[in-house]
Amino acid sequence: MKKAVIVGGSNGIGLAIAKKLIGTGYYVNIVDKSEPDFSLQSVDDQCKFLQCDLVDFDVSVFDQMAADLDVQLLFITAGYGRVADFEYFHTAEIKRMIEVNSIASLQIIRKFYHRIKAQKPFYCGVMGSIAGLISSPMFSVYAASKAAVCRFTESVNAELSCSKTTNRILNVSPGSVGGTRFNGGSNQLDMLEPLAEEILNQLFSGTELYIPQYETVFRDVIARYQADPVEFGHSSYQYKLESGRTQNEPKVRIGYLSGTFDLFHIGHLNLLRRAKAECDYLIVGVHPNASHKGKETFIPFEERKAIVASIRYVDKVIESMPEDSDVWEKWHYTKLFVGSDYKGTERFNRYESFFSDKGVEIVYFPYTQGTSSTQLRERMTKDNS
Repeated sequence: MKKAVIVGGSNGIGLAIAKKLIGTGYYVNIVDKSEPDFSLQSVDDQCKFLQCDLVDFDVSVFDQMAADLDVQLLFITAGYGRVADFEYFHTAEIKRMIEVNSIASLQIIRKFYHRIKAQKPFYCGVMGSIAGLISSPMFSVYAASKAAVCRFTESVNAELSCSKTTNRILNVSPGSVGGTRFNGGSNQLDMLEPLAEEILNQLFSGTELYIPQYETVFRDVIARYQADPVEFGHSSYQYKLESGRTQNEPKVRIGYLSGTFDLFHIGHLNLLRRAKAECDYLIVGVHPNASHKGKETFIPFEERKAIVASIRYVDKVIESMPEDSDVWEKWHYTKLFVGSDYKGTERFNRYESFFSDKGVEIVYFPYTQGTSSTQLRERMTKDNS
């Protein structure tokens, strides 16, 4: 049976392509962070869903699919962006957008590259964007991520040509596409069906670059850009400003938690993992000592900071302040994480009142059984007595 892998196939053009392939007899593996936006019950013998979030993902999840010789097609449509001036992008949002839109695509293609470079036909496509080919103010981060995809496919296709294989990677670089969730729209698969069909025609024909509406729209757009990039950029900025699509506001959820993190153990790791799952950028405050608990620390402060900073769930480590509200004054986090045993205390009742009009959610994590610093201290003290 012919098989295909569609990354980002749960909605939009990826879903439309998946449905087209199913209709032509392919067994389709849909890889996405959420389930497909239509019922698969009628085609569940021709389709499988694999959950995978391309933010900080393990590329090895594609090993088995890349080794399956029945898999003859890979298409990557995952990606996202927003229209906003660069000053409104937090560093965490920049990192995440580049990771999803470009780095993940390159990593996945690398997993399948032995198939692409082989003599046997293998079809591979990836979504670039017209924004990756021209100046695109107010779309700067998205454009940068898609420009990486465009230059990558162009460069690798030259390598493939020199290696004598006839396989190529198709770069589909559309402008705005109606019928998708991009820019707050909704899925309308009937509207996307003609585009999905043409993309597959281009893919099976060995095309390297396909720009939908090129003759009717984008030939002139690209010509104007090439004639005067500065003037084009100014005009593009004004067009986006007047479009009503701008989102000039911060979008990143910043989380904060504090702790001593002495004798680092699995409980600490689970706490950090759980906190990062609820925010985009996690700041961790490390206490200089444990005097607030009437205890001593075994590990020096700077070493505890270094240990916490090395954890992949942590984006920034700071020295904690006497009050979590003091930290908010400097970093303006939107979520404060703390153990459920603090709920109802005088201190956190005060915090709930303080944060009530500041858009900050206090998240109380329930205490979980397992290794604790107290247990480790008691064991070490006992062994040394």
